[in-house]
Order: sequence, then C-alpha cells, then structure tokens
Amino acid sequence: MAVAPDPPGPEPSASAGSFSPGPLVAAQGPPARHYPPPATHEAFWPAQATVLVAIGLQLSLPARLTAGPSWLVPALEAALLLGMFLATPHELEVEHRGRRRLALGLTAIVSAANIFSLGALTHYLLHHHVSNGRELIVSGVLIWLTNVLIFALWYWELDRGGAGMRAAGRDRAPDFLFPQMTDDSIEPRGWRPKFIDYLYVSLTNATAFSPTDTMPLTPMAKSIMGVQSLISVVTIGLIVSRAVNIL
Repeated sequence: MAVAPDPPGPEPSASAGSFSPGPLVAAQGPPARHYPPPATHEAFWPAQATVLVAIGLQLSLPARLTAGPSWLVPALEAALLLGMFLATPHELEVEHRGRRRLALGLTAIVSAANIFSLGALTHYLLHHHVSNGRELIVSGVLIWLTNVLIFALWYWELDRGGAGMRAAGRDRAPDFLFPQMTDDSIEPRGWRPKFIDYLYVSLTNATAFSPTDTMPLTPMAKSIMGVQSLISVVTIGLIVSRAVNIL
C-alpha cells in the first residue's frame, strides 16, 4: 500500500535568529568621478618665476662649471622666457602650441646646462685636489636647487598633455596619480593639480630619490622622475658628502 507524503510544514516565521531572504538590491556607490574636470584658467606667473630663479642660480655658479661663457645659457633662457611671456602674459586659458614648444625648449636647455654643470663639478672633484669645501658645497646646493625647479617645469608641462590642455578642459590621460584623485572627501571632484603640486612632487622626488605620495603612471613620467632621482643622488651623495669630508 502506497504511503502518502507528509503534508508541508508551516512557513518559517521572521523571528529573532531566523533569516528571510529578500529581493537582491545592487549596491550603489558614489557616482564615478567625471574626467576631465571642467575647464579653468591657471596662473602662468609661478612657472615664469621658477625660470627666473633657475637663471639666477645658474649665474651664481663658478665660470668653470658653465657651458661656454657664463652669460650664454642664461641669455638664451631669458630670450625664450620673453617669448613665453609674449605668448601667454598672465593666465593660461587655452592650449597655445607655440608657447608649449618654447616652454619645452626652455626646460630642455636649462636641464642640459644643469647636467653639464654637474658633470663638470664631478670631473673637477675626481681629477683635482679640492681644498675649498665651502665652494663645493655651495655649487652642489645650487645644482640641486636648479634640479628641483627644472623638473617641476617638466612635470607641469608633461601631465595630461600640458598646462594649456588642462586649462582648456581637454586633459589627456593623467601621467601622475595625486592623492586628491583617489578620495573625493579630500578635494572636490573637479580638482586639478596646479604648479605648486608639481613643484612639491619635484622636491620630494629629489629629496627621497623616489616618489612619495604622488605616483607616476606612464613610462614617460617614470623615466623623467628616474633621471631627476639620479641627478639628485649624484649631487648629494658624491659631491656634498665629499665636501663635508673636506670641511
């Protein structure tokens, strides 16, 4: 004889300790950060002041550490700086290709002159008897400060296609990851780095010989930061330490 199946039991009640599955609801986080941020002008005078200070530092170097006559490279830099000022007197609002070419050319000239000075100082240190440690320290500090200033210009002109592209709101893919880009509670969603941010990146990279709070994302950014770290290591590790021993 067939046995009838047991009748279904009562539905489980939603009492304490029991789980009643409900409809699945997709977790919704904050809306994605819009990129690029809205267009906004940027003051041009910090970059101009940086170039002027770099020229002053190079003029302070001894003549034996300069490429050619001591006035030649600073004069070329001053001419290019004048061209940049005529192209963009006060603020950056749109991309100006001529201005950017002048800025990159100026930055390359100052970088080459500073690397030449570092090489000349290193050669002098290795092949001559050095008794004036004070002059050596001053020259090393001048080269190191120029290194900080000039690479701030490199980062400023490199990131997202350059300062003009950022001012026009047509940023390319970022070359650097700033902390403000990862946490909306720190800065508003429309935050965009300014010159002071790149100057700080250059200072920390030259001091720590590596990135600190801002990470390079592209091969070009990593390469330039690596070159700056190498220059800083040679300047501080070889020259300044030797000068301290002489003193």
